[in-house]
Amino acid sequence: SGLHPAVCLAIRVNTFLSCSQYHKMYRTVKAVTGRQIFQPLHALRTAEKALLPGYHPFEWKPPLKNVSTNTEVGIIDGLSGLPLSIDDYPVDTIAKRFRYDAALVCALKDMEEEILEGLKAKNLDDYLNGPFTVVVKESCDGMGDVSEKHGSGPAVPEKAVRFSFTVMNISIAHGNESKRIFEEIKPNSELCCKPLCLMLADESDHETLTAILSPLIAEREAMKNSELLLEMGGILRTFRFIFRGTGYDEKLVREVEGLEASGSTYICTLCDATRLEASQNLVFHSITRSHAENLERYEIWRSNPYHESVDELRDRVKGVSAKPFIETVPSIDALHCDIGNATEFYRIFQMEIGELYKNPDVSKEERKRWQSTLDKHLRKKMNLKPMLKMSGNFARKLMSKETVEAVCELIKCEERHEALKELMDLYLKMKPVWRSSCPAKECPELLCQYSYNSQRFAELLSTKFKYRYEGKITNYFHKTLAHVPEIIERDGSIGAWASEGNE
Repeated sequence: SGLHPAVCLAIRVNTFLSCSQYHKMYRTVKAVTGRQIFQPLHALRTAEKALLPGYHPFEWKPPLKNVSTNTEVGIIDGLSGLPLSIDDYPVDTIAKRFRYDAALVCALKDMEEEILEGLKAKNLDDYLNGPFTVVVKESCDGMGDVSEKHGSGPAVPEKAVRFSFTVMNISIAHGNESKRIFEEIKPNSELCCKPLCLMLADESDHETLTAILSPLIAEREAMKNSELLLEMGGILRTFRFIFRGTGYDEKLVREVEGLEASGSTYICTLCDATRLEASQNLVFHSITRSHAENLERYEIWRSNPYHESVDELRDRVKGVSAKPFIETVPSIDALHCDIGNATEFYRIFQMEIGELYKNPDVSKEERKRWQSTLDKHLRKKMNLKPMLKMSGNFARKLMSKETVEAVCELIKCEERHEALKELMDLYLKMKPVWRSSCPAKECPELLCQYSYNSQRFAELLSTKFKYRYEGKITNYFHKTLAHVPEIIERDGSIGAWASEGNE
Protein backbone atom coordinates (compact mmCIF):
# COMPACT_ATOMS: atom_id res chain seq x y z
CA SER A 1 0.00 0.00 0.00
CA GLY A 2 2.80 2.45 0.86
CA LEU A 3 2.65 6.19 1.45
CA HIS A 4 0.44 8.62 -0.47
CA PRO A 5 2.35 10.54 -3.19
CA ALA A 6 1.55 13.88 -1.49
CA VAL A 7 3.08 12.57 1.75
CA CYS A 8 6.20 11.47 -0.15
CA LEU A 9 6.40 14.93 -1.68
CA ALA A 10 6.16 16.53 1.77
CA ILE A 11 8.95 14.25 3.00
CA ARG A 12 11.14 15.11 0.00
CA VAL A 13 10.64 18.85 0.41
CA ASN A 14 10.93 19.00 4.20
CA THR A 15 14.10 16.92 4.30
CA PHE A 16 15.64 19.01 1.49
CA LEU A 17 16.19 16.06 -0.85
CA SER A 18 16.84 16.75 -4.51
CA CYS A 19 14.92 14.63 -7.02
CA SER A 20 17.92 12.41 -7.65
CA GLN A 21 18.55 11.91 -3.91
CA TYR A 22 14.90 11.01 -3.39
CA HIS A 23 15.04 8.62 -6.35
CA LYS A 24 18.05 6.81 -4.84
CA MET A 25 16.21 6.46 -1.54
CA TYR A 26 13.07 5.22 -3.33
CA ARG A 27 15.08 2.57 -5.22
CA THR A 28 17.03 1.44 -2.17
CA VAL A 29 13.95 1.09 0.04
CA LYS A 30 12.13 -0.80 -2.72
CA ALA A 31 15.07 -3.15 -3.29
CA VAL A 32 15.71 -3.80 0.41
CA THR A 33 12.09 -4.26 1.57
CA GLY A 34 10.60 -5.59 -1.65
CA ARG A 35 7.66 -3.22 -1.05
CA GLN A 36 6.85 0.11 -2.67
CA ILE A 37 6.70 2.24 0.47
CA PHE A 38 7.78 5.48 -1.25
CA GLN A 39 6.15 6.46 -4.54
CA PRO A 40 8.14 7.04 -7.75
CA LEU A 41 9.03 10.58 -8.86
CA HIS A 42 6.36 10.80 -11.57
CA ALA A 43 3.67 10.24 -8.91
CA LEU A 44 5.16 13.08 -6.85
CA ARG A 45 5.11 15.36 -9.89
CA THR A 46 1.43 14.64 -10.46
CA ALA A 47 0.64 15.31 -6.79
CA GLU A 48 2.63 18.54 -6.96
CA LYS A 49 0.55 19.90 -9.84
CA ALA A 50 -2.48 20.25 -7.57
CA LEU A 51 -0.41 22.23 -5.05
CA LEU A 52 1.23 24.66 -7.47
CA PRO A 53 -0.35 27.68 -9.19
CA GLY A 54 -2.19 26.94 -12.42
CA TYR A 55 -4.41 24.16 -11.06
CA HIS A 56 -7.62 25.99 -10.08
CA PRO A 57 -9.78 27.80 -12.66
CA PHE A 58 -10.63 31.46 -12.03
CA GLU A 59 -11.75 34.59 -13.85
CA TRP A 60 -11.17 38.35 -13.66
CA LYS A 61 -13.86 41.00 -14.11
CA PRO A 62 -12.93 43.01 -16.14
CA PRO A 63 -10.32 40.68 -17.72
CA LEU A 64 -6.73 41.67 -16.89
CA LYS A 65 -5.07 43.99 -19.41
CA ASN A 66 -2.33 42.26 -21.43
CA VAL A 67 -2.60 39.05 -19.37
CA SER A 68 -3.77 35.82 -21.00
CA THR A 69 -7.11 34.43 -19.78
CA ASN A 70 -5.65 30.91 -19.69
CA THR A 71 -5.60 29.84 -16.02
CA GLU A 72 -3.58 26.63 -16.39
CA VAL A 73 -0.25 28.36 -16.05
CA GLY A 74 2.30 26.71 -13.77
CA ILE A 75 5.99 27.52 -13.59
CA ILE A 76 6.90 29.83 -16.46
CA ASP A 77 10.18 31.17 -17.73
CA GLY A 78 10.99 34.46 -16.03
CA LEU A 79 11.69 35.99 -19.43
CA SER A 80 8.23 35.23 -20.81
CA GLY A 81 6.09 38.25 -21.47
CA LEU A 82 9.14 40.32 -22.36
CA PRO A 83 8.96 42.13 -25.69
CA LEU A 84 12.60 41.65 -26.66
CA SER A 85 14.07 43.40 -29.66
CA ILE A 86 17.65 43.19 -30.91
CA ASP A 87 18.57 46.65 -29.58
CA ASP A 88 17.34 45.86 -26.08
CA TYR A 89 19.65 45.06 -23.24
CA PRO A 90 20.54 41.36 -23.62
CA VAL A 91 19.10 39.72 -20.53
CA ASP A 92 21.54 36.99 -19.67
CA THR A 93 19.92 35.20 -16.77
CA ILE A 94 17.92 32.17 -15.80
CA ALA A 95 14.65 33.04 -14.12
CA LYS A 96 11.53 31.09 -13.21
CA ARG A 97 8.26 32.53 -12.00
CA PHE A 98 4.53 31.99 -11.56
CA ARG A 99 1.98 34.28 -13.11
CA TYR A 100 1.04 36.65 -10.28
CA ASP A 101 -2.73 36.11 -10.50
CA ALA A 102 -2.42 32.31 -10.64
CA ALA A 103 -0.11 32.37 -7.61
CA LEU A 104 -2.60 34.48 -5.62
CA VAL A 105 -5.42 32.09 -6.53
CA CYS A 106 -3.32 29.16 -5.35
CA ALA A 107 -2.58 30.92 -2.04
CA LEU A 108 -6.28 31.70 -1.50
CA LYS A 109 -7.36 28.12 -2.32
CA ASP A 110 -4.80 26.90 0.24
CA MET A 111 -6.56 29.09 2.79
CA GLU A 112 -10.09 28.00 1.85
CA GLU A 113 -10.81 26.34 5.23
CA GLU A 114 -9.42 29.28 7.19
CA ILE A 115 -11.55 31.74 5.21
CA LEU A 116 -14.75 29.76 5.76
CA GLU A 117 -13.89 29.25 9.45
CA GLY A 118 -13.19 32.99 9.74
CA LEU A 119 -16.65 33.82 8.39
CA LYS A 120 -18.25 31.52 10.96
CA ALA A 121 -16.10 32.91 13.78
CA LYS A 122 -17.38 36.42 13.01
CA ASN A 123 -20.98 35.12 12.94
CA LEU A 124 -21.27 35.74 9.20
CA ASP A 125 -22.95 33.38 6.75
CA ASP A 126 -20.39 31.19 5.06
CA TYR A 127 -22.24 31.64 1.76
CA LEU A 128 -21.45 35.39 1.57
CA ASN A 129 -19.82 35.97 -1.80
CA GLY A 130 -17.89 39.14 -0.99
CA PRO A 131 -16.30 41.25 -2.16
CA PHE A 132 -13.43 40.13 0.07
CA THR A 133 -10.48 42.51 0.40
CA VAL A 134 -7.12 40.76 0.50
CA VAL A 135 -4.05 42.66 1.74
CA VAL A 136 -0.82 41.32 0.31
CA LYS A 137 2.71 42.04 1.57
CA GLU A 138 5.36 41.95 -1.15
CA SER A 139 9.02 41.23 -0.48
CA CYS A 140 12.07 41.23 -2.68
CA ASP A 141 15.63 40.55 -1.67
CA GLY A 142 18.99 39.58 -3.11
CA MET A 143 20.29 36.20 -1.94
CA GLY A 144 24.06 36.58 -1.90
CA ASP A 145 26.15 33.57 -2.80
CA VAL A 146 24.16 30.71 -4.31
CA SER A 147 26.95 29.16 -6.37
CA GLU A 148 27.00 25.40 -6.89
CA LYS A 149 29.63 24.02 -4.59
CA HIS A 150 30.57 21.12 -6.85
CA GLY A 151 28.07 20.94 -9.64
CA SER A 152 28.66 20.86 -13.36
CA GLY A 153 25.66 22.89 -14.45
CA PRO A 154 25.71 25.94 -16.72
CA ALA A 155 27.78 28.93 -15.63
CA VAL A 156 25.36 31.35 -13.95
CA PRO A 157 25.78 34.47 -11.81
CA GLU A 158 26.51 33.44 -8.24
CA LYS A 159 23.76 35.65 -6.87
CA ALA A 160 20.00 35.30 -6.89
CA VAL A 161 16.99 37.54 -6.33
CA ARG A 162 13.71 36.32 -4.92
CA PHE A 163 10.37 38.12 -5.15
CA SER A 164 7.60 36.78 -2.94
CA PHE A 165 4.30 37.70 -1.32
CA THR A 166 2.41 36.94 1.89
CA VAL A 167 -1.36 37.17 2.40
CA MET A 168 -1.49 39.36 5.51
CA ASN A 169 -5.23 39.67 6.11
CA ILE A 170 -8.65 39.26 4.49
CA SER A 171 -11.74 41.27 5.34
CA ILE A 172 -15.31 41.57 4.09
CA ALA A 173 -17.61 44.59 4.16
CA HIS A 174 -20.62 43.83 6.35
CA GLY A 175 -23.18 46.59 6.68
CA ASN A 176 -21.15 49.73 7.31
CA GLU A 177 -18.13 48.06 8.85
CA SER A 178 -15.32 45.89 7.59
CA LYS A 179 -15.00 42.52 9.35
CA ARG A 180 -11.56 40.91 9.37
CA ILE A 181 -12.02 37.19 8.80
CA PHE A 182 -8.37 36.22 8.47
CA GLU A 183 -5.15 37.59 9.91
CA GLU A 184 -1.73 35.98 9.46
CA ILE A 185 -0.44 35.40 12.99
CA LYS A 186 3.11 34.57 11.92
CA PRO A 187 3.68 37.06 9.10
CA ASN A 188 7.42 36.39 9.02
CA SER A 189 7.22 32.61 8.80
CA GLU A 190 8.61 31.05 5.64
CA LEU A 191 5.41 28.97 5.51
CA CYS A 192 3.17 31.88 4.50
CA CYS A 193 5.79 33.55 2.32
CA LYS A 194 4.93 32.43 -1.22
CA PRO A 195 7.69 32.64 -3.84
CA LEU A 196 6.65 34.36 -7.05
CA CYS A 197 9.87 34.75 -8.97
CA LEU A 198 13.43 33.45 -8.62
CA MET A 199 16.18 34.76 -10.84
CA LEU A 200 19.88 34.08 -10.99
CA ALA A 201 20.98 37.68 -11.18
CA ASP A 202 22.64 40.32 -9.06
CA GLU A 203 20.20 42.70 -7.34
CA SER A 204 22.52 45.56 -8.36
CA ASP A 205 22.12 44.69 -12.04
CA HIS A 206 19.40 47.23 -12.72
CA GLU A 207 18.66 46.24 -16.33
CA THR A 208 18.15 42.56 -15.58
CA LEU A 209 16.08 43.31 -12.48
CA THR A 210 13.76 45.66 -14.37
CA ALA A 211 13.48 43.30 -17.33
CA ILE A 212 12.51 40.26 -15.25
CA LEU A 213 10.24 42.04 -12.78
CA SER A 214 8.42 44.29 -15.27
CA PRO A 215 5.89 41.65 -16.51
CA LEU A 216 5.18 40.79 -12.89
CA ILE A 217 4.64 44.45 -12.01
CA ALA A 218 2.38 44.84 -15.07
CA GLU A 219 0.23 41.96 -13.79
CA ARG A 220 0.09 43.58 -10.35
CA GLU A 221 -1.02 46.91 -11.84
CA ALA A 222 -3.73 45.15 -13.87
CA MET A 223 -5.05 43.33 -10.78
CA LYS A 224 -5.44 46.60 -8.86
CA ASN A 225 -8.30 47.62 -11.17
CA SER A 226 -10.11 44.31 -11.41
CA GLU A 227 -11.95 41.75 -9.28
CA LEU A 228 -11.14 38.07 -9.03
CA LEU A 229 -13.97 35.53 -9.35
CA LEU A 230 -13.02 32.30 -7.59
CA GLU A 231 -15.02 29.32 -6.45
CA MET A 232 -14.67 28.69 -2.73
CA GLY A 233 -16.73 26.30 -0.63
CA GLY A 234 -18.88 25.63 -3.70
CA ILE A 235 -19.79 29.30 -4.22
CA LEU A 236 -18.33 31.81 -6.68
CA ARG A 237 -16.87 34.69 -4.66
CA THR A 238 -15.20 38.00 -5.51
CA PHE A 239 -11.84 39.18 -4.21
CA ARG A 240 -10.08 42.54 -4.46
CA PHE A 241 -6.40 42.98 -3.75
CA ILE A 242 -4.36 45.65 -1.99
CA PHE A 243 -0.61 45.31 -2.56
CA ARG A 244 1.90 46.70 -0.06
CA GLY A 245 5.57 46.48 -1.00
CA THR A 246 7.12 46.68 2.46
CA GLY A 247 9.53 43.74 2.37
CA TYR A 248 12.45 45.51 0.73
CA ASP A 249 15.69 46.47 2.41
CA GLU A 250 16.95 50.02 2.01
CA LYS A 251 19.37 49.14 -0.80
CA LEU A 252 16.61 47.67 -2.94
CA VAL A 253 14.05 50.39 -2.13
CA ARG A 254 16.55 52.95 -3.36
CA GLU A 255 17.13 50.94 -6.51
CA VAL A 256 13.51 50.29 -7.48
CA GLU A 257 12.23 53.73 -6.43
CA GLY A 258 14.88 55.62 -8.40
CA LEU A 259 16.72 57.13 -5.41
CA GLU A 260 20.47 57.62 -5.08
CA ALA A 261 22.46 54.91 -3.24
CA SER A 262 22.70 54.69 0.58
CA GLY A 263 25.74 56.97 0.88
CA SER A 264 23.75 59.86 -0.63
CA THR A 265 23.30 63.14 1.24
CA TYR A 266 19.55 62.39 1.02
CA ILE A 267 19.72 59.81 3.75
CA CYS A 268 16.11 58.73 4.02
CA THR A 269 13.73 56.69 1.87
CA LEU A 270 10.77 58.11 3.84
CA CYS A 271 11.44 61.86 3.97
CA ASP A 272 13.47 64.51 2.15
CA ALA A 273 15.96 65.22 4.94
CA THR A 274 19.64 65.60 4.09
CA ARG A 275 22.25 64.08 6.39
CA LEU A 276 23.01 67.52 7.81
CA GLU A 277 19.35 68.38 8.46
CA ALA A 278 18.73 64.99 10.04
CA SER A 279 21.71 65.43 12.38
CA GLN A 280 20.48 68.84 13.54
CA ASN A 281 16.87 67.75 13.99
CA LEU A 282 17.03 64.13 15.07
CA VAL A 283 13.42 63.37 15.91
CA PHE A 284 10.87 65.57 14.13
CA HIS A 285 10.34 64.41 10.54
CA SER A 286 7.22 63.25 8.69
CA ILE A 287 6.96 60.58 6.02
CA THR A 288 6.55 62.47 2.75
CA ARG A 289 8.04 60.33 -0.01
CA SER A 290 5.79 58.18 -2.20
CA HIS A 291 5.98 56.27 -5.46
CA ALA A 292 3.81 58.83 -7.25
CA GLU A 293 5.99 61.70 -6.05
CA ASN A 294 9.14 59.83 -7.10
CA LEU A 295 7.71 59.44 -10.61
CA GLU A 296 6.91 63.17 -10.78
CA ARG A 297 10.36 64.05 -9.54
CA TYR A 298 11.99 61.77 -12.08
CA GLU A 299 10.09 63.62 -14.83
CA ILE A 300 11.45 66.92 -13.49
CA TRP A 301 14.96 65.46 -13.29
CA ARG A 302 14.68 64.20 -16.86
CA SER A 303 13.22 67.35 -18.43
CA ASN A 304 14.69 70.07 -16.15
CA PRO A 305 11.72 72.42 -16.85
CA TYR A 306 13.20 75.36 -14.91
CA HIS A 307 16.62 75.13 -16.64
CA GLU A 308 18.52 74.78 -13.37
CA SER A 309 22.10 73.74 -12.70
CA VAL A 310 22.72 70.10 -11.69
CA ASP A 311 22.98 71.03 -8.00
CA GLU A 312 19.77 73.08 -7.99
CA LEU A 313 17.96 70.35 -9.91
CA ARG A 314 19.17 67.64 -7.56
CA ASP A 315 17.99 69.67 -4.60
CA ARG A 316 14.59 70.12 -6.25
CA VAL A 317 14.08 66.37 -6.80
CA LYS A 318 15.74 65.39 -3.49
CA GLY A 319 17.96 62.72 -4.98
CA VAL A 320 15.50 61.00 -7.34
CA SER A 321 17.63 60.42 -10.42
CA ALA A 322 16.37 57.22 -12.05
CA LYS A 323 12.94 56.05 -13.13
CA PRO A 324 11.07 54.31 -10.28
CA PHE A 325 9.61 51.01 -11.49
CA ILE A 326 8.17 49.24 -8.44
CA GLU A 327 5.76 50.84 -6.02
CA THR A 328 7.01 50.25 -2.48
CA VAL A 329 5.45 51.41 0.77
CA PRO A 330 7.97 53.58 2.63
CA SER A 331 8.80 51.65 5.78
CA ILE A 332 11.70 50.43 7.88
CA ASP A 333 13.17 47.01 7.54
CA ALA A 334 13.31 45.68 11.11
CA LEU A 335 16.18 43.22 10.59
CA HIS A 336 18.45 45.72 8.83
CA CYS A 337 17.50 48.33 11.40
CA ASP A 338 18.91 45.97 14.05
CA ILE A 339 22.04 45.33 12.04
CA GLY A 340 22.60 48.98 11.07
CA ASN A 341 22.20 50.23 14.62
CA ALA A 342 24.33 47.45 16.12
CA THR A 343 27.11 48.32 13.67
CA GLU A 344 26.94 51.88 14.93
CA PHE A 345 27.10 50.84 18.61
CA TYR A 346 30.07 48.63 17.76
CA ARG A 347 31.82 51.76 16.41
CA ILE A 348 30.84 53.86 19.42
CA PHE A 349 32.33 51.20 21.72
CA GLN A 350 35.65 51.43 19.86
CA MET A 351 35.70 55.23 20.05
CA GLU A 352 34.91 55.17 23.75
CA ILE A 353 37.77 52.73 24.36
CA GLY A 354 40.06 55.15 22.51
CA GLU A 355 38.59 58.21 24.31
CA LEU A 356 37.94 59.93 20.99
CA TYR A 357 35.88 62.62 22.74
CA LYS A 358 39.16 63.98 24.19
CA ASN A 359 41.47 63.77 21.18
CA PRO A 360 39.78 63.65 17.77
CA ASP A 361 42.95 63.42 15.63
CA VAL A 362 43.90 59.77 15.66
CA SER A 363 45.79 57.57 13.19
CA LYS A 364 44.23 54.58 11.43
CA GLU A 365 46.62 52.22 13.26
CA GLU A 366 45.40 53.61 16.57
CA ARG A 367 41.76 52.97 15.58
CA LYS A 368 42.62 49.42 14.49
CA ARG A 369 44.10 48.84 17.94
CA TRP A 370 40.86 49.93 19.61
CA GLN A 371 38.94 47.51 17.43
CA SER A 372 41.16 44.55 18.25
CA THR A 373 40.99 45.42 21.96
CA LEU A 374 37.19 45.42 21.75
CA ASP A 375 37.07 42.20 19.69
CA LYS A 376 39.33 40.32 22.11
CA HIS A 377 37.33 41.50 25.10
CA LEU A 378 33.94 40.65 23.53
CA ARG A 379 35.26 37.23 22.63
CA LYS A 380 36.49 36.58 26.16
CA LYS A 381 33.54 38.04 28.09
CA MET A 382 30.58 37.57 25.76
CA ASN A 383 31.76 34.69 23.59
CA LEU A 384 31.20 36.96 20.58
CA LYS A 385 33.45 36.14 17.64
CA PRO A 386 34.39 39.15 15.50
CA MET A 387 32.68 39.25 12.10
CA LEU A 388 33.54 40.94 8.84
CA LYS A 389 29.91 41.68 8.08
CA MET A 390 27.47 42.13 10.92
CA SER A 391 24.79 39.42 11.07
CA GLY A 392 21.41 39.47 12.78
CA ASN A 393 22.59 37.08 15.50
CA PHE A 394 25.73 39.09 16.26
CA ALA A 395 23.60 42.25 16.42
CA ARG A 396 21.19 40.64 18.89
CA LYS A 397 23.99 39.51 21.21
CA LEU A 398 25.89 42.78 20.96
CA MET A 399 22.88 44.90 21.90
CA SER A 400 22.52 43.92 25.54
CA LYS A 401 23.17 45.29 29.03
CA GLU A 402 25.80 42.59 29.57
CA THR A 403 27.78 43.80 26.55
CA VAL A 404 27.84 47.39 27.85
CA GLU A 405 28.93 46.18 31.29
CA ALA A 406 31.76 44.28 29.60
CA VAL A 407 32.79 47.22 27.41
CA CYS A 408 32.80 49.55 30.43
CA GLU A 409 35.56 47.42 31.95
CA LEU A 410 37.81 48.81 29.21
CA ILE A 411 36.85 52.44 29.88
CA LYS A 412 38.34 54.39 32.79
CA CYS A 413 35.96 57.34 33.06
CA GLU A 414 32.90 56.74 35.24
CA GLU A 415 30.90 59.48 33.49
CA ARG A 416 31.33 57.73 30.12
CA HIS A 417 30.06 54.48 31.71
CA GLU A 418 26.83 56.25 32.63
CA ALA A 419 26.40 57.73 29.15
CA LEU A 420 26.96 54.38 27.41
CA LYS A 421 24.68 52.49 29.78
CA GLU A 422 21.89 55.02 29.34
CA LEU A 423 22.28 54.95 25.55
CA MET A 424 22.00 51.15 25.47
CA ASP A 425 19.15 51.15 27.98
CA LEU A 426 17.12 53.56 25.83
CA TYR A 427 17.90 51.54 22.72
CA LEU A 428 16.70 48.31 24.34
CA LYS A 429 13.46 50.05 25.31
CA MET A 430 12.90 51.24 21.74
CA LYS A 431 13.84 48.04 19.95
CA PRO A 432 10.83 45.83 20.90
CA VAL A 433 8.54 48.47 19.39
CA TRP A 434 9.87 47.96 15.88
CA ARG A 435 10.60 44.24 16.26
CA SER A 436 7.15 43.23 17.49
CA SER A 437 4.41 41.99 15.16
CA CYS A 438 1.82 43.85 17.21
CA PRO A 439 3.36 46.40 19.60
CA ALA A 440 -0.02 47.68 20.88
CA LYS A 441 -0.66 44.18 22.28
CA GLU A 442 2.84 42.93 23.01
CA CYS A 443 4.57 46.00 24.49
CA PRO A 444 2.03 48.83 24.96
CA GLU A 445 4.06 50.66 27.65
CA LEU A 446 7.18 50.78 25.50
CA LEU A 447 5.09 51.98 22.56
CA CYS A 448 3.75 54.86 24.65
CA GLN A 449 7.23 55.78 25.88
CA TYR A 450 8.80 55.57 22.42
CA SER A 451 8.72 59.26 21.53
CA TYR A 452 10.09 60.21 24.94
CA ASN A 453 12.86 57.59 24.72
CA SER A 454 13.82 58.56 21.19
CA GLN A 455 14.07 62.24 22.19
CA ARG A 456 16.29 61.39 25.14
CA PHE A 457 18.42 59.14 22.88
CA ALA A 458 18.76 62.01 20.39
CA GLU A 459 19.74 64.36 23.22
CA LEU A 460 22.52 61.99 24.30
CA LEU A 461 23.84 61.71 20.75
CA SER A 462 24.01 65.47 20.34
CA THR A 463 25.65 66.12 23.73
CA LYS A 464 27.66 63.20 25.15
CA PHE A 465 28.42 61.71 21.73
CA LYS A 466 28.77 64.97 19.87
CA TYR A 467 32.24 63.95 18.64
CA ARG A 468 30.56 61.40 16.38
CA TYR A 469 27.24 63.01 15.45
CA GLU A 470 28.04 66.64 14.80
CA GLY A 471 26.63 67.35 11.35
CA LYS A 472 26.13 63.68 10.51
CA ILE A 473 23.92 60.72 11.42
CA THR A 474 23.55 57.17 10.10
CA ASN A 475 20.57 56.29 7.91
CA TYR A 476 19.15 53.84 10.43
CA PHE A 477 19.59 56.03 13.53
CA HIS A 478 17.60 58.67 11.66
CA LYS A 479 14.80 56.24 10.75
CA THR A 480 14.73 54.68 14.22
CA LEU A 481 14.45 58.04 15.95
CA ALA A 482 12.28 59.96 13.50
CA HIS A 483 9.87 57.60 11.75
CA VAL A 484 8.96 54.60 13.90
CA PRO A 485 5.84 56.00 15.66
CA GLU A 486 4.31 57.25 12.41
CA ILE A 487 4.77 53.91 10.63
CA ILE A 488 3.23 52.02 13.54
CA GLU A 489 0.30 54.40 13.56
CA ARG A 490 -0.18 53.72 9.85
CA ASP A 491 0.44 49.94 9.73
CA GLY A 492 -0.01 48.79 13.32
CA SER A 493 3.45 47.23 13.24
CA ILE A 494 6.89 47.33 11.65
CA GLY A 495 8.04 43.79 12.43
CA ALA A 496 5.05 42.15 10.74
CA TRP A 497 5.64 44.00 7.47
CA ALA A 498 9.39 43.33 7.30
CA SER A 499 11.16 41.08 4.82
CA GLU A 500 12.16 38.35 7.23
CA GLY A 501 9.93 35.62 5.82
CA ASN A 502 11.59 36.24 2.49
CA GLU A 503 15.07 36.19 4.06
